[in-house]
Amino acid sequence: MTPAHTLKALFLPLACLALLGCSNKPPGVQVEQLLKTGETWDGTAYAPYPAGQPEITVVKITIPANTTLNWHEHPMPNVAYVLSGELLVETRDSQQKITVRPGEALPEVVQTSHRGTSGNKPVELIVFYAGGTGMPLSR
Repeated sequence: MTPAHTLKALFLPLACLALLGCSNKPPGVQVEQLLKTGETWDGTAYAPYPAGQPEITVVKITIPANTTLNWHEHPMPNVAYVLSGELLVETRDSQQKITVRPGEALPEVVQTSHRGTSGNKPVELIVFYAGGTGMPLSR
């Protein structure tokens, strides 16, 4: 079985459990909803998804301790899940801020200039982007 087929074989049952709330899950399987929202962390409602062929991208990002990222924007909805460290996220225009910690999910702002700053320890994030084919993840 190719890695893509293996991933698909694992993903489909998990998607069924996590997203569809299947009641016939095997004993011992636990499902914990981490986030369900129609808005970003600053309270802005999500616009309709981009037109065209959907493309989901998942990346792991490691930010060194005491590092401030450049100002940037995301053209599509995305969610960051914090594995380790703490990240202060702020918007440029409104100067709103939020700190996310391990085990928390952050619905990132869309088409809004923002940046993150790590604390005294490195930050590890898994970020899930819901975009379209050929869309950049940030700009």
